[in-house]
Amino acid sequence: MPDTGYLIGAVVVSAAVTWGLRALPFALLARLRTSAVVTHLATVMPAGVMIILAAYCLRDLPRADRTGLLATLLGVTVTAGLHLWRRSALLSILGGTTTYILLANLLL
Repeated sequence: MPDTGYLIGAVVVSAAVTWGLRALPFALLARLRTSAVVTHLATVMPAGVMIILAAYCLRDLPRADRTGLLATLLGVTVTAGLHLWRRSALLSILGGTTTYILLANLLL
């Protein structure tokens, strides 16, 4: 069994390393806040991420099933239209999801 001093030293070193690893991203981010590249990425990335998520979700469209394809495409169209019209993520997600669910249950 190691002595008490060794155990206390191990805990102190572990705590210091853990704290340093958690504080490091914040220290680096503070220096990057004034960067033009980071500012540009902060404005462009949300739209890029949404496009990637939409493409990922639509990758397995039921091409053989015309009614399923129609429900999906109309749901996407309603979502995009509501978002372009009102600029409200909640409204567009709820409207598009409701449209898809209604069409999928009524047409299929």
